[in-house]
Amino acid sequence: MNQLLRLLIIQVWLACPFSLLANHLPQTINSVKPSIVAIAIEDPIGPTRYKLLGTGFAINDGSTIVTNAHMFQANVTGQQRFVVLSGQGNTSKNHMILKHKVFEHFDLALLTIDGKLPSLKLASDEPAAEGTDLAFTGYPITDVLGLYPATHRATLSAVTPIVIPQISSQSISAEMVRLLRDPIVIYQLDATAYPGNSGSPLFDVTSGHVVGIINMVYVKRTKEAVLADPSGISYAIPVHYLHFAIAHFNDHE
Repeated sequence: MNQLLRLLIIQVWLACPFSLLANHLPQTINSVKPSIVAIAIEDPIGPTRYKLLGTGFAINDGSTIVTNAHMFQANVTGQQRFVVLSGQGNTSKNHMILKHKVFEHFDLALLTIDGKLPSLKLASDEPAAEGTDLAFTGYPITDVLGLYPATHRATLSAVTPIVIPQISSQSISAEMVRLLRDPIVIYQLDATAYPGNSGSPLFDVTSGHVVGIINMVYVKRTKEAVLADPSGISYAIPVHYLHFAIAHFNDHE
């Protein structure tokens, strides 16, 4: 009888961390979603007013937005302009971008908008541990799903260089050469991210603290450049590089 009781206690103890983790996520999602924004091109005279490019999120006092730098490689002509959209569906709000600065080496961009949103807290510079349970919230496949933030769970499966030296020099692009000279590390995730998820915050499921920024373009075209068929692996830029960008946001160009 005592042995059976001990076994039951051990089973309950082992199950508790997973139960607590599951219970925390809905609450964390509710606190994260108000900080999520979409990066878009506004065309006041076009057939479609907004072309959604990806995701971003608010930090600091709520007027600073984090996203990926590659968003701003999109072609903007005539009366078109980049804007930030907060909220969801028909209740979304348009925010003017007052200032922006890109950090191409990390594929990060910081924006200042005309308004303040609830902000997310950033994790420290310490790398997240492999095996950590994480989640990310963003706007996947917006052409189909619209402006409704969705959350996906993720496990940090590896911390790895953004490029691996290739056996053949023919497979090395100029961009890869630059990154090999000054490499950065990235998070490899056991998760599926979709077009539109770039710029989404990757956060701890319990605290909601941001540990990275989802990246679906820049990393894949370097990390998986030699693959005939790109993998379904998702990647994120560690928050360490975001801390650097924030520290240099107001530097003169």
